[in-house]
Amino acid sequence: MEFADAVTADPGGPVSRILSPFDQTPVGEVPLTGDDALARAFTTASAAQKDWETSPLRDRAQILERFAGLLIDHRDDLLDLIGQETGKNRASALEEFADAVLWTHHVARRGPALLRERRLPGAFPVLTRTVARHVPKGVVGVITPWDYPLTLPVSDSVPALMAGNAVILKPDSQTPLTAALALGLLREAGLPHDLMQIVVGPGRRLGGPIVERSDFLMFTGSTATGRELATRCAERLIGFSAELGGKNPLLVLADADLSRAVPGAVHACFSNSGQLCISIERIYVHESVWEPFVEGLVTRTRALRLAAGTGWEADMGSLAGAGQLRKVVEAVDDARAKGATVLTGGRPRPDLGPYFYEPTVLTDVRPGMRVHHEETFGPVVSLYRVGSDEEAVDAADDSDYGLNASVWSQHRGEWAARRLHTGTVNINEGYGATWGSHAAPMGGFKASGLGRRHGDEGILKYTEAQTIAAQSLVPIAGPSRLSHRAWARMLTTGVRILRRLR
Repeated sequence: MEFADAVTADPGGPVSRILSPFDQTPVGEVPLTGDDALARAFTTASAAQKDWETSPLRDRAQILERFAGLLIDHRDDLLDLIGQETGKNRASALEEFADAVLWTHHVARRGPALLRERRLPGAFPVLTRTVARHVPKGVVGVITPWDYPLTLPVSDSVPALMAGNAVILKPDSQTPLTAALALGLLREAGLPHDLMQIVVGPGRRLGGPIVERSDFLMFTGSTATGRELATRCAERLIGFSAELGGKNPLLVLADADLSRAVPGAVHACFSNSGQLCISIERIYVHESVWEPFVEGLVTRTRALRLAAGTGWEADMGSLAGAGQLRKVVEAVDDARAKGATVLTGGRPRPDLGPYFYEPTVLTDVRPGMRVHHEETFGPVVSLYRVGSDEEAVDAADDSDYGLNASVWSQHRGEWAARRLHTGTVNINEGYGATWGSHAAPMGGFKASGLGRRHGDEGILKYTEAQTIAAQSLVPIAGPSRLSHRAWARMLTTGVRILRRLR
């Protein structure tokens, strides 16, 4: 498909040229969305939504199932494009491909039963017929970042569509091509053309107008931007859901199986070059297993294969761009200058590509260093030695963030998990167990977000709950022929009976 066909823009306007982080070669071009085109996108999407919300739930589900099948049929095209747009290694691209397919299938399977109209107990048995409905919000604005250009647009758009909404998607300006390919496949699966549209341009220009025109906003990105968007949504009294930053901890308890914990930690820290909101940046290790864990972690980290390209050989790819590389370099240099010890890594690798950086393990990290409390969002992890499992839990919780956590233990994983204030906790896994549990909610505590994706919450948040109750024979206020006293006696008797029955 032509990527431009999936973007709402005016003919003859400016275009954005997408360059690969691997080597700065061109990947494709997309037109930029102007003010008039943005307004037109919302107008036409709103019109399409009016018909869509009356369509049968089973018909919507069938379109999504066909879309999941088309994703599978185009797997290699998607993996190639993801790698070219982001610089990530192919194995990391595969993770988001699998997530997009399985979550779409889950929504298609679960959506019809979850969203159907339900008869519920009424105020008076027999006399009150009460029905609960899930009414779509209308036009949902979805703003996604560059790190997962397939699964984030899909994860947020698919349930909104299933719930009867239209979607205006603004992918990051650096990675619009993967989203455009996904939209093309959705339309091939039968989605009405105007129902979901992509707009492309800087967030500082399009973000405000999207908030002003949307009936609900879903955002994935930084906590600072999330706060700003939440304020704008609050002013309009529209719903807002966000997955924001994380400074995610991993705990290696005294009884951890290091043969699993070491490779698990390496994957959790350096998948997608550490550019994953649920990846690990802090590791707390019980002193009884400190030496063998650190030795194993450093050895395996040094053995990681860094490479450019879309082949399967790389264990880690490039950072996404110059800004991300600069942020990582400055954070590590700051830590080193203030006394941190670099056990491995700590250097850019321009010999591999312009934005490569070695996977880096630090110790002796203290408060006052940027890597101690700020999200680095790169291949950098800090190790902390603790004297007890309790100390590990307390230290892990000492953060403004609360997105994801990982606990490695043979017997005390559940104990630790229930004491951590994070939206997801993985036991003997880094992040994949909760991320892949699509029937369960996923999201952050504290400064890591509002609302949830995945689970029933990830579908229902795109709806308004409506209750319709029809009263027969006897009004709630009582028959007009009865006195207030007589009705009070009858109502009290009825309340006693209902209390026993319910």
